[in-house]
Amino acid sequence: MPTKTLPTNGRFELMPLPFEPDALEPVISATTIGFHHGKHLLTYVNNLNGLLPGSRFEGLALEDIVRESDGAVFNNAGQILNHNLYFAQFRSPQENNAPKGILAAAIKEQFGSFEAFKEEFEKKGAGLFGSGWVWLSADESRRLVITQESGAGNPVTKGLTPLLTFDVWEHAYYLDYQNRRPAHLAALWQIINWDEIEKRYAPEG
Repeated sequence: MPTKTLPTNGRFELMPLPFEPDALEPVISATTIGFHHGKHLLTYVNNLNGLLPGSRFEGLALEDIVRESDGAVFNNAGQILNHNLYFAQFRSPQENNAPKGILAAAIKEQFGSFEAFKEEFEKKGAGLFGSGWVWLSADESRRLVITQESGAGNPVTKGLTPLLTFDVWEHAYYLDYQNRRPAHLAALWQIINWDEIEKRYAPEG
């Protein structure tokens, strides 16, 4: 990842949203954002801050905690990292929303087309049993990888750089879509900020 998330005075903070709570409607409602960001993510932040004092993870960057921890520390740190990446990747709905530049070229080369990539990504998200995440990541050679991660899993534990993620925990979509997870996944493409994903993918320098 280009940067690391460091604690402030020993504590992690709830990330500010880069958009207004209603900016993603109708794809994600302001009500869902309020619960998802303001309650679920805040709980993970508070839980992790309560677990760190006196532990070997105190003072470490969030990404390093995720790589090195397990149990409750991993679950809460992983969920913070996952949600930080998740919320930072959105903007207001856009028509014909698609990547450009080197990321678009890489997607076309590896998956055949953007549509084929979306189909595979949605299939992996819809097919993940229980709660978790589907990720697009890059390996050390910048080759793209789609992975399914259960629970609080994050691709950094596999040495990958996470680029794009869809949250398939029910709290991410149930108020808006009930049990229709595939419909939620299909709608999310409208609000992806591909400029942000491109920054995550572009090699340093």
